[in-house]
Amino acid sequence: MTVSLPSPLPDSLPSDPRALSRILGNTDGLSVWPRSTRPEADGDVSVNGVSLTEAADRFGTPLYVLDEQEVRERCRTYRTAFPEADIVYAAKAFLCRALAHWVQEEGLGLDVCSAGELELAVTTGFPPENIVMHGNAKSPEDLRTAIRLGVGRIVVDSPSEIARLAAITPADTRQKVMVRVVPGIAAGGHTKIRTGTDNQKFGLSITDGSAQHAVTRILDQPHLELVGLHCHIGSQIATVKPYVVAVRRMIGLMARIKDQHGITLPQLNIGGGHAIAYRPGEETMNVPELAGRVRAELEEGCARAGLPVPRLTLEPGRAIVGPAAVAIYHVLAVKRTGDRTFVAIDGGMSDNPRPALYGVQYAPRLIGRPSSVPPRLVTVVGRHCEAGDILADDVALPGDIRPGDLLAVPAAGAYHLSMASGYNMIGRPPVIAVSDGTARTLIRRESLDDMNRRDIGL
Repeated sequence: MTVSLPSPLPDSLPSDPRALSRILGNTDGLSVWPRSTRPEADGDVSVNGVSLTEAADRFGTPLYVLDEQEVRERCRTYRTAFPEADIVYAAKAFLCRALAHWVQEEGLGLDVCSAGELELAVTTGFPPENIVMHGNAKSPEDLRTAIRLGVGRIVVDSPSEIARLAAITPADTRQKVMVRVVPGIAAGGHTKIRTGTDNQKFGLSITDGSAQHAVTRILDQPHLELVGLHCHIGSQIATVKPYVVAVRRMIGLMARIKDQHGITLPQLNIGGGHAIAYRPGEETMNVPELAGRVRAELEEGCARAGLPVPRLTLEPGRAIVGPAAVAIYHVLAVKRTGDRTFVAIDGGMSDNPRPALYGVQYAPRLIGRPSSVPPRLVTVVGRHCEAGDILADDVALPGDIRPGDLLAVPAAGAYHLSMASGYNMIGRPPVIAVSDGTARTLIRRESLDDMNRRDIGL
């Protein structure tokens, strides 16, 4: 087979170093990979002592390789920066039994959004009192499961939830709840992941008084215990200032609640949404700086308002698991159409819908063999029947990239498999954990038999 290759990189590359590093991400070392990553002389790459080429041979592709050490170290970063706070891992980023076990061992709680996530965690042995339940539209089954299993806190997101919770909470108990507040802050890496402003589906607004009204209704319910306020302003936020502003506005609301109702709320949850880098040169959240600025605002704001400092809760998800995983694909085809070269892989939007949803791009890297051929700009695409199934546009890969090669995509731990689909009945990839030179399967590959068993209509 003859493969048509494009010409070398054009002379008109951007002069800005950050923009250039994004295009040439695969030549910029391994800055967005797990910290245990090591390049090998033969072109291979190892993560926590495990060869990615050997992992692809053993487990097949597409494949997700999750570095247990990286997950644990990132949990410890939050615990060290916020020793006085509750850190709860946002399970929506990615959840499996092993990961729930790791974060529990590292002293974190868990944030879940459904009865399914909750059941998995509790049956793994996760203490339900250390779990927070979220969701803008919790089903009756979600709420019943949360009450039955004794979840620690339920975050109320709408007035209708108050009545439902009050009706199903046993008469001899009190369920701890928080109110999700919309503080009126625009922050986040994309309009579809900005959740701190009015006119979107999450939370109850300060501006129109719905948050204050929810507080009043909860206080009228004898079986509900209002323990605090919650806000989540968005995702992929790289700067500290929006969180400082959010804390200031939440303290203001807590002060008004004390004036109106005579109660002091003991807890404040400021959510997560901390940015990670998907490509070299992108900004990330500085967790120690975040801790210092938030702590100072809490102390100063509460002093001004005459309030005791509430116990803080944070909900990092992507920032813990995102940089800890690498996705591995085989190249299936290389073809040139017009002035573009497409490199097609054996996965795509069914295991990573983020590029199609948000236009996110990655820094794929050739692994498994060395290449001295100059890089060329290509578009890496998936195998699915959608023109928008694009993993990375205008990225530099060796000019001799060919079918059969392996591509590795870093920063693949969050919102890939957790949002995976059955599109084209490809089957979801497996997840393996690597630690100290060993690899073990956490989630096996979804087979055609798995999918066929659900089809019972004939």
